[in-house]
Amino acid sequence: MKEKVIIYQVLPRLFGNKNTTRKENGTIEENGCGKLNNFTDDVLAHIHDMGFTHVWYTGVIRHATQTNYSSYGIPTQHAEVVKGKAGSPYAITDYYDIDPDLAENVSMRMTEWESLIERTHKAGMKVIMDFVPNHVAREYHSIRKPAGVRDLGEDDDPNMHFSTKNNFYYTWGDLDLNDVRQSKPSMIPYSAKDAKIYEPYEESPAKATGNDRFDNRPGCNDWYETVKLNYGIDYCDAGGRSYHYEPVPSTWGKMTDILLYWASKGVDGFRCDMAEMVPTAFWSYSTTILKAKYPHIVVIGEVYDPNQYRNYVKSGFDYLYDKVGMYDCLRGVIRGERPAASITHEWQVVDDIREHMLYFLENHDEQRIASDFFCGDAKKAIPAAAMSLFFQKNPFMLYSGQEFGERGMDKEGFSGKDGRTTIFDYWSPETLVHAYQDTVVKKTSRKKVVPVQEYYTPEQKDLLATYRQLIRLANEERAIREGDTFDLMYVNPLSDHFDPRSHFAFLRKKGGEVMLIVLNFSQEDCELGICIPGHAFDFFHLTEEEVQATELMSGNKKKVELKKDGVFPVSVSANGVSIYKFNVKMEESDFILNEHHKEEFPPAHTAEHLLNQLMHRMFNCERSKNAHIERKKSKMTFEVDHKPTRQEEKAIETEMNRLIELDMPVTYEFVDRDHIPADVKLDRLPEDASETLRLVRIGDYDVCPCIGKHVRSTAQIGKFVLLGTNWDEHAHTLRIRFKIVQ
Repeated sequence: MKEKVIIYQVLPRLFGNKNTTRKENGTIEENGCGKLNNFTDDVLAHIHDMGFTHVWYTGVIRHATQTNYSSYGIPTQHAEVVKGKAGSPYAITDYYDIDPDLAENVSMRMTEWESLIERTHKAGMKVIMDFVPNHVAREYHSIRKPAGVRDLGEDDDPNMHFSTKNNFYYTWGDLDLNDVRQSKPSMIPYSAKDAKIYEPYEESPAKATGNDRFDNRPGCNDWYETVKLNYGIDYCDAGGRSYHYEPVPSTWGKMTDILLYWASKGVDGFRCDMAEMVPTAFWSYSTTILKAKYPHIVVIGEVYDPNQYRNYVKSGFDYLYDKVGMYDCLRGVIRGERPAASITHEWQVVDDIREHMLYFLENHDEQRIASDFFCGDAKKAIPAAAMSLFFQKNPFMLYSGQEFGERGMDKEGFSGKDGRTTIFDYWSPETLVHAYQDTVVKKTSRKKVVPVQEYYTPEQKDLLATYRQLIRLANEERAIREGDTFDLMYVNPLSDHFDPRSHFAFLRKKGGEVMLIVLNFSQEDCELGICIPGHAFDFFHLTEEEVQATELMSGNKKKVELKKDGVFPVSVSANGVSIYKFNVKMEESDFILNEHHKEEFPPAHTAEHLLNQLMHRMFNCERSKNAHIERKKSKMTFEVDHKPTRQEEKAIETEMNRLIELDMPVTYEFVDRDHIPADVKLDRLPEDASETLRLVRIGDYDVCPCIGKHVRSTAQIGKFVLLGTNWDEHAHTLRIRFKIVQ
């Protein structure tokens, strides 16, 4: 079964932190911090039950922070080059270490991470972690690198602006942070031991910033806390940038080794931060090495330039952020700034790489749906979530808190009140304090144990239930996981009560299963008539017939007459989605089965099915172990408990011809492996048998999986003539030779 990739993004720093002090710019002692151990077996089981296949643990690698862990041998970081008390997860200080904030026991932080990987796998999900290839923290220094590994910058010549042997870029002069200092409030140490990290930061010569500032005076809006890694591109060469990939730059090998290190820990995939700021040549080099050793690894790229999408796919990326296309479009539709019909254009421009596009509505960089900066109401995004989950086979990502309607309207500290959940501060989002826990201890004098549902409003519980239903449908429905898509927007602007500004409709189909999905971005319940054009019938090989359709969100059923260019009546609630599923009659040509190399004589091949069932009923034996079915004569071998008598052999011939004369219909049925009838055995199928199987039925007499050619009814077989038998006493096998006379 092909998996629909559905990713749950979560910052462990924010998840399950029960300290609700929420002091602006608070320290870890004041505001607390989520831990890796908060993801217990039970919590992970609940996340998996939502339908998620992957968990992206964001901000796991050790990064710059203002918290002092020097007692554990961890270097302190100057506060001037740390954004927020907790620091950005994307200012890495040691690629081989785990963020101590996330550990119950700081000395055992790697063990706690390895245990979480194991628990996540045990829960049935895969693990994704960050890879930050473009930049590191200004004070990068690895204390946990494996033996023999040279640190980034350890062998650099800082007197050279650019060299393929250098890991960093160097500018002329000392680092000047005056612009940054003027934009920030004065920093006061919160303990005597931390006074040193609040002294003015010095760096000579200055290194280029992560956002490609190649001078020594970064501004407050620059990535001043990071330094850019050198992948062999001289950005300041005379006349423009120049590329130096031979010999392989030092950074290429070091960063590839980092990927291999974490893959060896059991990580299943990497989300690559600002992947488009790193050349595709490196990605081709690195992913080739990575996937040669770990073929299952998934690589996700943060790429914002649509003109570069295909280059990054070719260089080894499995999935790319669909941000400037589909995300921006859906945001505009939700906000009423763009028509729903504009969705069509966004999927069409990347149709050739559609399965590589990662859909999402929130992540740590974007504003929360329920924030005042987006649309103020999490429910308004439900049709967009349905579109993202159901429209194509490509993956979907949900950001933790989205399913509870997290608003992101806190003024946490560094980032201020901006509609985002902070990645820079120690904080405790209200919706994530008790997320995915069965029970919690309520703060009462008696420590009363209450269900977690009591911590959520009815609106939040309803939102969670809706997301769970949508995600599980995306996982469970074959038409969603594996099917083809037909966009109905080109024909429906003329349909009854259909408004292309707020309505969107499409079909999905796999085998005989068809789903009509209708999205309503308006604030009103709607009764629509969805036109299904003749082209859709041709595209999907549909027949005009009456079907019974089940609306999957409600369970309601109704009969609908399918007609070319006819109307399918649909009810859809405000900010809702309706999913009508029905089965259609299918021709054999509509299914992809195993390649068939035989050219059978259909009458004899159909007789083979009859004889198999007859022998089973007469002698209680299994179907033929081997058979050679040909036009002139055929042979089949059975294991039976005794040598048949002459009367029994004659009875075989007589009964075969009686069955043939009954003129039983020979019909086909296509099913997946999860819907095989109990009396059908699959033990003799080849190992590479397709997921979809064709069952051949002969009346009510026999059913058997088969991809061969048959007659339409038994009367078309002709006369069965028994030519003779051979008995092997040692093996207890009976070989029957026969021919078909027409």
